[in-house]
Parts: sequence; structure tokens; C-alpha cells
Amino acid sequence: MSILEVENVSYTYPRSSKPALRGVSFEVPPGEVFGFLGPSGAGKSTTQRILIGLRRDYAGTVRVLGRDLRQWRGDYYERIGVSFELPNHYVKLTARENLALFASLYATPQSPEWALEAVALLEHADKPVAQLSKGMKVRLNLARALLNRPDVLFLDEPTAGLDPVTAKAIRALIREQQDAGVTVFLTTHDMAVADALCTRVAFIVDGEIRVIGRPAALKRRYGRRAVRVETGGDPNVHEFPLEGIADNAMFLALLRRSDLHTVHTLETTLDDVFVQVTGRSLT
Repeated sequence: MSILEVENVSYTYPRSSKPALRGVSFEVPPGEVFGFLGPSGAGKSTTQRILIGLRRDYAGTVRVLGRDLRQWRGDYYERIGVSFELPNHYVKLTARENLALFASLYATPQSPEWALEAVALLEHADKPVAQLSKGMKVRLNLARALLNRPDVLFLDEPTAGLDPVTAKAIRALIREQQDAGVTVFLTTHDMAVADALCTRVAFIVDGEIRVIGRPAALKRRYGRRAVRVETGGDPNVHEFPLEGIADNAMFLALLRRSDLHTVHTLETTLDDVFVQVTGRSLT
């Protein structure tokens, strides 16, 4: 059974003549980190709002955990966790008090201390949120999303604007949740994050999904297969197709030169693939 099943979903905001989503379809199996990638205004947030139950006036079919989304009621939020891009806390309360408040809304929550330890914030538990850094507030967002031990975790730009150390910690936490069997739906425009975390990705532009696949497979399918060699003092740059390179006399001759500097493959990034598939950049 797929955890998320989205079939031919379309959505138009009130007082708008342009659809935000046009026939969107995809499935997410258990334990997958599914990346939903696209530039601002592509339809990522609209899709997420539908999936977390904030928009119900959509056309099409959505099933989550085997049940039609429209049939879920308040019990739905016992099964999912949501972490938005921007921190949203009671800043005069401590981190512990924030989590205790939200834990009281669930039937069988984890303890605030467990959630704080999971995001490496336990030593800051009794600080007012106003005194926490942005990275700490983002981690507190994640802690709150984990309180109910969700089966599905919805993350919106989980590392946007964070320093490298904090971003690395957030990525590690997402991998830990996946290892624990949690299914993760991740919206982002950061292709490096998607490449590092996602089992599969979907590219969405103008409310339409253009392609779905594993990052490595997409890079092989759409990428350049070439080797670049740099020689000389300038240096001189030479490129060779990867096919048949073992028999390429010029390539082999360059490898024997005393002024050889570098040899490396030209690896395609997900950004490159996105531009090739959609004809659009992520900005």
C-alpha cells in the first residue's frame, strides 16, 4: 500500500482564473523520502496544503495511509507531522513549555524531553524561544512535528537559510526518521538537499509535474557523459565523451603528459536536469 496516493488533482484559488495545480498525480511508498521540487509559485506549497488537510476544495483524489483524505477528521493529525519553513512558536515560553503545550493536544505523545533530545536541543530546554537562534527554532519546529510519532512527516524547506552545521544536523535527523520507517514528503527548491536526502523526486512547474524519478537515474538519463582533462600552465582544457574513452588516443596521450593537472568526469547536478527537463531555472 502506498502511503500517499494523489490522482489527477487540480486546484484553483478563489478569485483566480489560473489553476495552481493541473492534474497532479504521484504515489509515495512507505519509508520513502519523496522530494517535491520546483521554483517559487510552482505549486509545491499548494500541494502540501492539500495533503495536510488545509485545502479540501480540490478536484481529484487523495488517499493517505489507505484512506481518502476527505474521510479523515481530527484523527488525521495523530498520524502526520508538519514542519513549516518559518519557525512559529510562542516566543515567551521556553522550548520545553512550547512542546508540552502541543503534546497535550495528542492522545499518546512523546515527552517534550524526548523530542528535544532528538533534535539536540535538550540543553536549551528551559530557554525562552526568543533567545534561541534561527537554527534552533527550526529544530524546535521539527521536534514539535515529531511529538506524535507520525507515520508521515511533511517538511517545507527544512534547511533554508541555515548555517552548514545546522543544515547537516537537520539532514541527519531526516535520515534517522526514514530509517525508523517514517515516510517523508519534502518540498524544496534546494537541489543539493534533494540529491542528498530523497529516494525519488518530482519536478513541478506551473502546477504540472514534468518528471518523477530517482536522482541518480535522472542525472544519468539527462546528464552529459564526458571527461575533462586540464593540462599546461594556462591551463588547456580538453573534453572527451565517456563512451570509448579507453581507446581514445588523444586522451591516453594527455594522461602521459608531465604537465597534467586534473582529470575528472563532468557530473550533472539536479539543477542541470531540472533546467533541461522543464526549461526553467529554480529562481
